[in-house]
Amino acid sequence: RGWVRYWGDSQESSAQPGSPRHGQSQLRNVASSGAIKKHQKSLSAWFSHQPNEERQFGPSFSLDAVHVDPVIRESSLEEILKPSPDLTIQNQLQQPCRKVISLHNLFDVDACGRQVKNVVLYGTVGTGKSTLIKKMVVDWCHGRLPHFELVIPFSCEDLSHSHAHVSLRRLITKKYQHLRDVVPVLEASNLRVLFILNGLERLNLDFRLAGTELCCDPNEPVPPSAIVVNLLRKYLLPEASIIVTTRPSAARRIPGKYVGRYAEICGFSDTNLQKLYFQMRLSQPGCSGEESQGRSSAEQENLVEMLSRNLERHNQITAACFLPSYCWLVCTTLHFLHFTRTVPPSQTLTGIYTSFLRLNFSGEVLDSTDPTHISMMKYVAKTVGKLAYEGVMSRQTCFSEEDLRQCFEVEMKTESELNLLEVFRSDVFRFFLSPCVQPGKEHTFVFTIPAMQEYLAALYVVLGEKKTLAQRVGKELSEVIGKVSEDVAVVVNIISKVLPLRFLPVLFNLLKIFPRYFSRVSVKDRDAIAHTMAEELFKEEDYYNDDVLDQINFSILGVEGPMRHPDEAPDDEVFELFPIFMGGILSRRNRAILEQLGCSIKNLAAFEIAKAMKKTVIRKGRKGLPPSELMDYLFFLHEFQNERFTAEAIRSLRAVNLSSVKMTPLKCSVLASVMSTTCHEVEELNLTSCNLDSGSLRTLSPVLLRCKALHLQLNSLGSDACKEIRDLLLHDKCVVSSLRLANNPVGEQGARYLAEALAGNRSLTQLSLLHTALGDPGAEAIAQHLAENQHLEELNLGYNSLTDTAALRVVEVAKRHKTLDKVHLYFNDISEDGKRALDSLRMDRDGVRALVFLTAGTDVSDYWSHILSVVQRNLPFWDRERVRQHLALLLQDLESSRSQTANPWRKAKFLRVESEVKKMLGKLQDGSL
Repeated sequence: RGWVRYWGDSQESSAQPGSPRHGQSQLRNVASSGAIKKHQKSLSAWFSHQPNEERQFGPSFSLDAVHVDPVIRESSLEEILKPSPDLTIQNQLQQPCRKVISLHNLFDVDACGRQVKNVVLYGTVGTGKSTLIKKMVVDWCHGRLPHFELVIPFSCEDLSHSHAHVSLRRLITKKYQHLRDVVPVLEASNLRVLFILNGLERLNLDFRLAGTELCCDPNEPVPPSAIVVNLLRKYLLPEASIIVTTRPSAARRIPGKYVGRYAEICGFSDTNLQKLYFQMRLSQPGCSGEESQGRSSAEQENLVEMLSRNLERHNQITAACFLPSYCWLVCTTLHFLHFTRTVPPSQTLTGIYTSFLRLNFSGEVLDSTDPTHISMMKYVAKTVGKLAYEGVMSRQTCFSEEDLRQCFEVEMKTESELNLLEVFRSDVFRFFLSPCVQPGKEHTFVFTIPAMQEYLAALYVVLGEKKTLAQRVGKELSEVIGKVSEDVAVVVNIISKVLPLRFLPVLFNLLKIFPRYFSRVSVKDRDAIAHTMAEELFKEEDYYNDDVLDQINFSILGVEGPMRHPDEAPDDEVFELFPIFMGGILSRRNRAILEQLGCSIKNLAAFEIAKAMKKTVIRKGRKGLPPSELMDYLFFLHEFQNERFTAEAIRSLRAVNLSSVKMTPLKCSVLASVMSTTCHEVEELNLTSCNLDSGSLRTLSPVLLRCKALHLQLNSLGSDACKEIRDLLLHDKCVVSSLRLANNPVGEQGARYLAEALAGNRSLTQLSLLHTALGDPGAEAIAQHLAENQHLEELNLGYNSLTDTAALRVVEVAKRHKTLDKVHLYFNDISEDGKRALDSLRMDRDGVRALVFLTAGTDVSDYWSHILSVVQRNLPFWDRERVRQHLALLLQDLESSRSQTANPWRKAKFLRVESEVKKMLGKLQDGSL
């Protein structure tokens, strides 16, 4: 081979001496043949296929649309062969990337001018090796990688499962049938071929001649590992180019003389790459779903802006998003939190984290050369899970080097265990733990994503890894004795029938008692898991924190406002996701995924834990919980995905108070999903100040139908929402008897919808429209349909700018109503004449009680305290100047009525009420109210 081919060289290379001239024409025929085009089409369809976890973002999320190339730097064998760094901060900090090289330049000539044929591309877990290879293949299929005329990718995982001897020709045609006509002329045609070997750590390669014989014949059947070795040796198809992807620990398995270039994937070490990824991912049209595209596009832009600001603060999330896989997790979590309109049963936060781990680990063993073949995820659960659990129990998020040594090295006793730890350090450690960036904590480690600590702690507990030494020994001894005693008992039973050795069966029956006894102990362990879950779920010190969904949102997007001073004492760490993840891991779907990762949770264990939980979780859930804690409890039931358990828990909730919880579409869907497991009536549902809108009411309508008392105050519900409420009240299964809509911008049109609902509703007895901007037209609409209603007993139209005409109209209609007993009209624009007219209606024996002023003729109204308490409760949401004017009018009316009575008892009552009004006016002016 006396020539060198350079990239982009248009001049044809000279052929070897003696090669026939028709070889070049054969090359052109092969290159332009339909076989390679069919191969490109097939590869494009296969490598563009996204896993199930990607589909939750919608069909527009193709690999081309959201891919950002990670930073790749040129490395060397010396750097790889360096001893693995200790678990120290200095060694784990990401160094600035030098010798950056692009993916398309990996096969450029090296520093000595030699053509590079073999490239080893390595990186730790989560840096994006597989995604980069997929993008490379798709680029070739679309003509964006012209250096190669044929690309043949192989999965080393696939090759590791094949033990039969096979030739290279047969191997290629078996995987890619379209290349049947191309493979026979691969060697003769000088076709520019690229072999891709993805995941080399899955193969045990032996480059010794004694271990793998030389083979240069593509038609000779040999083990798949031998084909890989001879391709890398350049003994088989020497002109072919090869790119190998692997983890750092396996990169050293290939002798350096067979590698032309080492390249390390450094992830998104540049913050601008992180921002670009988030911009592309969160701005896709399919991200927010098909509904309400206009409104959601603004929300997408707001999310990207908040996330960018948080990255610019050099927060811990910046260190986490160094790994492209964590950028994916951030986007998936934000999509779940902000764009989920309905929650399918399989879509849970625990499911997102479990699927995220499956995408990155997919059942890989930690070290294919280790005889134990322990899965990577199982090793992580036993070691990192222990660290996470101890941190949760001690409410600790930062870990010193001593903490890490205690977790990883204290039980190391064999050579195999030390080798596994070495592989874990080089390949996996930085996926879960990263240096802390907080001032004053630079010498500690934190979990890369905070919620991952709680997930791994939950996995550690549920897998039963939290055992004492006696429990571990007892379990192993129980299994051994159980297996031996069964076999021995059969033999002894046979012998005892011939020989009079009756004491032997008794002895071996005693051996069987130990496994049975230990099984009872294991049941107690599951009781302990349930107890831990209940204790962590209902911790009183966490009662008044934000709900967990808001906590996750803040951890990603940051908290707007001034940054905390470094000397200021930090808030206590909270771990409210820990018990929720425990419940989520026990769901059937997550257990199935964890089974693929080598973490087995048996059905019986999950059943016994759920059975034990009924004694603790449901009993504690019956107690009155603060709104945010109740939301966490409902979210726990959603994550648990046990319909029978959830139904029993929900039946015990007769009143649901979620006031002041920001009810996002996701939370509304969770509430609707959890409550739909039963059909019992709810005595009271309080959704005051929950940021509801018409879409929220539509999602919650199956729940609202079953609520007797419904509180919807302070939610900015306009006419669109009133239309949903109208449909709700007109439903034949509606049982709502008390509806409070105070402090919502209902307006005239909303009043018309509610009036239509009043005409046809058969359950409503109390309706509060206090401070809903009705005006005279809205009150008139209510009055027109009020006569058609047969069940309403109380109507509140206070603070709605009603004049004398509208107020008298409402009271006249109410007077003829069969059941209406009380009408609230205080804080409206009613004159003295209107007051006297309303008072005359009150004097009629069959009149209704109209609550207008604090006086009733020459006496104090029986409802003066009620009116003042309503004012005091709603003052933060009302116009203070207007309230002050109304209070002054009430005070003037009290003084006038007091002067008209000579009864000392009544005068004393007037003076008492006047003092309360004056006190309220004084506080209002001081700003203390």
